[in-house]
Amino acid sequence: MAENSESKKYPLHKCVFQGDVKTLSSLIRIYDIAEKDKQGNTPLHLAVMLGRRESIQLLLAHGAPVKVKNLAGWSSLAEAISYGDRQTISLLLRKLKQQAREQMEERRPNLVATLRQMGDFYMELRWDFQSWVPLVSRVLPCDICKIHKCGASIRMDTTLVDFNNMRWERGDISFIFNGDQKPSKSLTILDNKAKLFQRVRYEESDVDIEDEVDVLMSSDIMAAQMSTKGITFSRTQTGWIFREDKREMVGPFHADFYQINGMVLVSRKRREHLSEEDLQKNKAIMESLTKGNSAGFTNGEPHVRRASLNPPPESNITWEEYITAPPGECPLLGRSLVYKENRKSFKATVAMSPDFPLTVAMLLNVLEVIAPFKHFSKLRQFVLMKLPPGFPVKVDIPILPTVTAKVTFQEFAFLHDVDPQLFQIPSDYFEDPMRFPDL
Repeated sequence: MAENSESKKYPLHKCVFQGDVKTLSSLIRIYDIAEKDKQGNTPLHLAVMLGRRESIQLLLAHGAPVKVKNLAGWSSLAEAISYGDRQTISLLLRKLKQQAREQMEERRPNLVATLRQMGDFYMELRWDFQSWVPLVSRVLPCDICKIHKCGASIRMDTTLVDFNNMRWERGDISFIFNGDQKPSKSLTILDNKAKLFQRVRYEESDVDIEDEVDVLMSSDIMAAQMSTKGITFSRTQTGWIFREDKREMVGPFHADFYQINGMVLVSRKRREHLSEEDLQKNKAIMESLTKGNSAGFTNGEPHVRRASLNPPPESNITWEEYITAPPGECPLLGRSLVYKENRKSFKATVAMSPDFPLTVAMLLNVLEVIAPFKHFSKLRQFVLMKLPPGFPVKVDIPILPTVTAKVTFQEFAFLHDVDPQLFQIPSDYFEDPMRFPDL
């Protein structure tokens, strides 16, 4: 009898599992569309894993969340890439981007109001990228970011355009957020050398989406996250005989140093959807990149859209078998996994200062604005952790499995007079919508 009571708990999941679109349609407004079952799967996860196209379309039309991850740590988009149906991947990707925009728009009024309440300031952050791989460490960049804040506007000047997958681009770049503008005009990037600007688009074109689908279908399904559950902080000690807590100046700020214990970066990849030809191509591209060549995705060949894969074999698992399986032991519903996991422990330190004029909450608001830069997104994730008292004026954060960044807040000053021209696009700059194709 326990089986029956268990199977009644998740009516939307059951409809999806059994392909009962009619009942799903009648229940979808009554029950929580984002509810997770014992495996952490939402109804959308199941619809994707089982290739239920009608259910997928119905769930997405009612706002089923795409970003949510199951117990195994995979989103419904990741499962769609594994299944290999191009139309489904495209649908989910579009919905994911739409939901991200909507969430940002919901937070935007509060973000702008908070920026207005903060005093105007100038701040400098120094990034020093390091690696335990000697040859890599020698070529890694460093950068000083200069941040001006005035009213609801922020400007960041940097020489590091982006840092991703062991590739980085140097330049003279300014990133401007203007909270008084409508969303489509609020984010702008200036290339000061080429005298070009690009507005960060809120909506991608059909070609952009389909290009991204091609990349997703041809690459490993990746998930990397910092495991923060076991993290503890202990005071860093100095001195050979008489040990005492380490306390030093970081720039003009007094700071207490802490050791971060138990920091683990977990990176996972799946590739059951890739052919042998894909694997060889990807290997060649990565080898070319490590030698300093920026190989194009198509390697100069005429670009042909990826076709959908043949669907995986039909699952013979019954609803009762699925729903009574212990958590973390989900029966196989799609392709057999080709899976690899790496765990790397990091030794890191953080210096916390009681003197710094900003609070951590204020910093998070600034970082949310400049999060399109991936290394700033990593810093934001780190600062979201429960830190010791004070402000993190110096931190070590993992960027990639082989690369860490030391971030130092080396200067800060409140300003009474900020030049409004800093937040304007110079009149002699020309617009190039594709100057920064990844943004």
